[in-house]
This record gives sequence, C-alpha cells and structure tokens, in this order.
Amino acid sequence: MLLHLDIHNVALIDRVNIELGEGLNILTGETGAGKSIIIDSINSVLGGRVSKDLIRTGKDRALVEAVFKLEDGRLDHLLRSFGIEPEEDGTILLSREVTTSGRSTCRVNGKLVTVSMLREIGEKLIDIHGQHDNQSLLKTENHLELLDSFDADKISRLKEEYGSLLNEYRTVRNKLRELSGDTGERERRMDLLRFQVEEIKKSNLKIGEEEELKKQRQLLSNAGKIIDVLSNAYEMLYGEGTESFSVTDAIGSTLSALGTISGLDEGYSRIYEKIETLSYQLEDVVEEIRKERDKVDFSPELLEQVDERLDLIFRLKRKYGNSIEEVINYCKKCEDELKELMDSTEITEKLRSRLDALEKDLYEAALKLNQSRINASKVLESLIGKELEELEMKNARFKVNIEFNDEKDASGQRKYTANGLDKVEFLFSANAGEPLKPLSKIASGGEMARVMLAIKTILADVDRIPTLIFDEIDSGISGKAANKVGEKLSYISRKHQVICVTHLTQIACMADNHFLIEKTSRQGNTYTMVKRITGVQRRDEIARLLGGINISPITIQHAEEMLKNAEKFKKLQISV
Repeated sequence: MLLHLDIHNVALIDRVNIELGEGLNILTGETGAGKSIIIDSINSVLGGRVSKDLIRTGKDRALVEAVFKLEDGRLDHLLRSFGIEPEEDGTILLSREVTTSGRSTCRVNGKLVTVSMLREIGEKLIDIHGQHDNQSLLKTENHLELLDSFDADKISRLKEEYGSLLNEYRTVRNKLRELSGDTGERERRMDLLRFQVEEIKKSNLKIGEEEELKKQRQLLSNAGKIIDVLSNAYEMLYGEGTESFSVTDAIGSTLSALGTISGLDEGYSRIYEKIETLSYQLEDVVEEIRKERDKVDFSPELLEQVDERLDLIFRLKRKYGNSIEEVINYCKKCEDELKELMDSTEITEKLRSRLDALEKDLYEAALKLNQSRINASKVLESLIGKELEELEMKNARFKVNIEFNDEKDASGQRKYTANGLDKVEFLFSANAGEPLKPLSKIASGGEMARVMLAIKTILADVDRIPTLIFDEIDSGISGKAANKVGEKLSYISRKHQVICVTHLTQIACMADNHFLIEKTSRQGNTYTMVKRITGVQRRDEIARLLGGINISPITIQHAEEMLKNAEKFKKLQISV
C-alpha cells in the first residue's frame, strides 16, 4: 500500500505531501488544477519515462518520494537480488530525482538503483490504468498467470504435476545430450577421467593422514632440540656419567639424613614419607625422560620422505579438493562418470526410452492444463462480459485467446515451458462489428480504464498488486454507468488500495479518503496544492462537481443525499 507521497518542484507543485489511506482514495479538482501532475509524479517514481520539462520553472531539480508498506514480504527476494536488504517492518522507500541536465537518480531504501530496477520493483507495487504505460494487464506475459490464478485450486495442482514431469524430462534430456555428444570429445573425457582416477588411487590417500604427517614433520624438524632438552633434563635429574651432584643424589642424601631422626617425632616422620614419595615419583619421571629421549630418531632421510608425501597431498588437493576426503570423493565421482561413459550405449538406450515415456506423459499433462485453462477462460469471459455490460459497454466483447503450440522443432522436440504449451492473451472489442484486438490496442484512455476496472473487479481476489490507480476512468460516461463505476471501485478497494482521479460525483462520493487538488497564485507564481477534505468541505466539493460555480441549496441537499447513499452502499458491502 502507498502510505506517503512527497513531491518537490514538479510542474506547478512546489512541495506537496500526501498521506494516503486504505480503501478508495479519490482526487478531485478543477480542470487544470494539477491532478495529472500527481499521477505523472507517481509514474516517475515507479520508473516511468520522465522529461526534464517536468521540473518546475526556475528550479534545477525535481524530486518524488513514495513510501510503501507490504505485509507479506513478497518483494524480499527481488530486493535482495538487487543488493537491497528489506526492512523488517515491510517498508519500501522509492525516490527519483531529475535535474535540468536530464540526469535521473533513483533509489530504493536509500540504495542507488537503475531506472530498470526501479521499474521492476514499481510494477509489483502499483498498477496505473489510464493514459500511462505502467499497466500489468497490457503485458501479455501476465495474462496466463492471471488466468491460472482465477481457477487456482485446480490449475495449480495440474501445474505442479506438469512441473515435476518437466524437471525430470529436462534432466534426462540433458543427460542424454551429454552421452550422445561428439565421439572424440567423449574419448578425450574418458582419457582425462582415467588419468585422474589413476593419479588419485596411486597416491593411496588415507583420511587423517595429512594431520599425522604434519605432526611427524614437526617432531622430525625439532629432533635435535628435543634430544638436547631431554638429555639435559636427564643429566640434571639423574646425573649419569657425570661427577656433578644430581637432583636424585640430593634427594637420596636428604632421605638418609632424615632417616636418622624420623623415629624421634611424628612431624619428622611425615616429612621423611613425603620426600620418599617424591623420590619414587622422580625415579618414574627420570625413566620416562630416558625412554622418550631414546625414542627420538633424528633421520634427515625420513624428514625428506614426509616432506615429499605432504607435497603430493598438497598438489592433489589443489587439483581435486580442499581436503583428502574431498579428493577421495572426487575420485569416486570420476569412477562413476567413467563407468557411465564406458556403458554409454546401454545407458543411452535406457535414457531414450525414459525420455519418450516422459514426453508422452508431459504432453498429456500440457493438454490437461490447456483444457483447464479453456474451461476457466469461458467462465472468466462470461463474468467480465457481465461487468462490461453493467459499465454501459453493452456491445463490448472480451475474449481469452489461448494458443496451444505443440509443433516440434527440427530435432523433433516440443517447446515445453514452465507453464506448458499455452500462450494466453486477453483480447477486446469495444463496439459491435469491430474485430477483437489485444488490450494494448485500445485507443481510448477512458475505455481502457473501464475494461481494466471490469477485469480487476473479477480478479480482485487473485491480483497481488496492492495499489491500483485509475485515471480517465470517467471519460465519456455518466448516469447509471457512472454509478456502476463508483460501486466497482468501492468493491475493488475492499481488497486493494485504490487511487482514482475523477470529475464525477457518483465516483467521488464513494471515497474513503478524499483529496482536493487546487491551483493558487502567490506573488505572481502559480502553485498546485493538495489537501484532504472531510465533512462540510467534502460535501461542498461534491456539490461543486454537481453544480459547477453556482451552488444552490438544492445542490447542497443533493450532495448530502449522494454521500449518505454512498455510505449505505459501503456499509452493505462490509456486512456481506
């Protein structure tokens, strides 16, 4: 939903802030007051075409900012694909600045983006129906999705079944292409695989081996130092082969001396026992030091062998994986692929047989999708036809054209897409005797808006674009048709936020939020102002739309009656 619109220096607008609400937002005002400027500004911030002529005279730049709020996070993936982190509260800020030099600067949530990126995001936020080109229903690629959404329960199940078959079909087809490729290329691939398997297997790698080798290398590299340290420790503690007085000798002498007095007092006895225990422990430590010293093998040849082995592991990891485990796994994959290639003739025949079966099932699934779409299109055509009749377009025709393309290409394959073999396009004819044409060929802006209104009324529950703008929708209509247009807009606004520019009271009185566009002059300059009106102000604006400049008590009474009837209609809608 569009929450806030901020416009600076656009045409007659100096600065305008508009706080829009849920439901139906109506914009009214005198001809030339600047209603189209509001729509032009919205279109620009959605990535539409803009000109530097849009900038207010005497200013060097124009800026439009729009704040949206989405609850479902459905644009999060698109935003992240553009490097934009979505806000936790679902807020999206679009801004576009245009300078007199023609430069355009676009931002989304403060991050610079291209115009095409801004347009792609904007298309998911607002649909403009009228004289502008930001209309999702004019894009043929959207028609199939909308038709499928109309009968979502049945068609989504069929599409899921079809999609599963298509994924397997593509996988088998790609595998078959790999195996049925150039013979010379296959032989070269087999030679490479054989070499890689032999190289890895010949190395006889073992998981955990690298860590053990690194540990062994560390010991071998420091063997001299280890022997010196252990030997010195042994000499100092035991003193073998030297005339120096060792720790062992000192403790032995101490024990002998204490033994002469240990029986005289319990305290002396405890000291004697502790030193005796220490003597035993020291003997164990000395023996352990001796054994560890004697185990150290200072062998340059062994160190060289370890280095060579580590170098081999490094080279294999650089080519085949980041660890020995990955290298071994890579070898297994190569063996499997080599076996497949060696057995390719048998495998190819099996794959061709499977592909034929899948193609048959896939074609049947595409036919089911096509028939379901045909059934749904007939219902949709009928419902939209009734809507057009209510909108006083009694001779208008709406048709869902479905083309089923099951032709095969030169290789004998059909062009299966993610949506089957169907191409869907909405066609329209405004008058009896006129041929059906694509929606994009409708000439009249008002006519186009009413067609869109009819379609949106039927698809209100499935159309995911949150905000709809209708401009020129009242062109060429009055009376009963105007009443129906107002009711349809009110109905759609229960499911979407709707913004509508109008001159008709039948539409304006249905507003949930009413904005008056006025043009004023100050100090020789002209300004467009926008204000939200309620109560008496709104009644007077409805009366102005009814009676023009000369507003009589009867006109005021009529305006009040229309507003009351509109409120009754809206309350009835809510209760249904």
